Amino acid sequence: MRRTVFNEDHEVFRQTIREFIASEVVPYYHEWEQQGFVPRDFYKKLGEMGVFGIEVPEEYGGAGQHDFKFIAVITEECARAGVSFGGSSVHTGLCLPYLLAYATEEQKRRWLPPFVSGDMMTAIAMTEPGTGSDLAGMKTTARLSEDGTHYILNGAKTFITGGVQADRVLVCCRTAPPTLEDRRGGISILVVDTKSEGYVVGRTLDKLGLKTSDTAELSFTDVKVPVEDLLGEEGKGFEYLSHNLPQERLGIAVGAYAQAAAAVRFAQEYVQDRTVFGKSVASFQNTKFVLADCRSDVDAMQAVVDRALEAHDAGELSGADAASVKLFTTETAAKVIDKCLQLHGGYGYMREYPIARLYADTRVTRIYGGTSEVMRSIIAKSMGL
Repeated sequence: MRRTVFNEDHEVFRQTIREFIASEVVPYYHEWEQQGFVPRDFYKKLGEMGVFGIEVPEEYGGAGQHDFKFIAVITEECARAGVSFGGSSVHTGLCLPYLLAYATEEQKRRWLPPFVSGDMMTAIAMTEPGTGSDLAGMKTTARLSEDGTHYILNGAKTFITGGVQADRVLVCCRTAPPTLEDRRGGISILVVDTKSEGYVVGRTLDKLGLKTSDTAELSFTDVKVPVEDLLGEEGKGFEYLSHNLPQERLGIAVGAYAQAAAAVRFAQEYVQDRTVFGKSVASFQNTKFVLADCRSDVDAMQAVVDRALEAHDAGELSGADAASVKLFTTETAAKVIDKCLQLHGGYGYMREYPIARLYADTRVTRIYGGTSEVMRSIIAKSMGL
């Protein structure tokens, strides 16, 4: 069926991204996986292409396109090629919405131009050891100095994508303790300069998948953060985090759908080329039926994702809607990719084949951005259960 969610501008952009991936990513991707990160000059190339500035207003060096579908195009094209742009998805998909929505005019003029160019890469630090999805349980603190000029930040974060190479990190912390009536109150967001004394990047985490995304542990020991680097209002951090979650979860859903679609294409190409018992693997009825099932699942995911993209651009994607989309696409993608890997036989288990990378990469989609169990809880609550 013909997709109608993307217009001509999106498709022109898609072709540009596809050609860029073929020339600037695919030839080097194995090397990037081996080293565990993409080189910083690659981020500069993305900046030069305008990738980081799509949604940034023109006065700060961006294109001023308030359209998440351009980000969806990038996600789909990366999955199609079985690659990623490293930690840049966090830079644009997670950090930018907070800067656009809550930064002051002075902060925007200070941060957005280098954000757009790739000279200042960002990450966001929410998760802490032992708290997982319970953001209200965070223990990292920021105490205002006696003279009121800076905060003193102490604590630790983990699973921070882009945390190794980031120049600024949006650190979620407690500027006031929780109360029995409100565990979520007292949380603020500080945009921390990673060159600050007491800011330490711990070990780079060895993940199952997403090998080109640098993921780190961070620690803060009496880090001085100027009050000018407080994002938004003190104590409203949890409200800000909740506001951006639908887009974050939609982005994950788009990625899950795109990975499943890519898996079907990889499997179809493989079974048509591969022979066994003197016949192509594609000629067996089991192969045809498995791929037919996978194709129908991908079609269903596409319909759900496209509807969610339209709802998001219209400002109508609720938290429960986004949870439902994420739950369905990530759980379904896991099943589809597993079936497509099986059709590859032993070669499907080799990382030189993109299906193996997709299998490993997609597993985390049921964990980050809120686990599948959390999604089910959100959906059930929206049903009055």
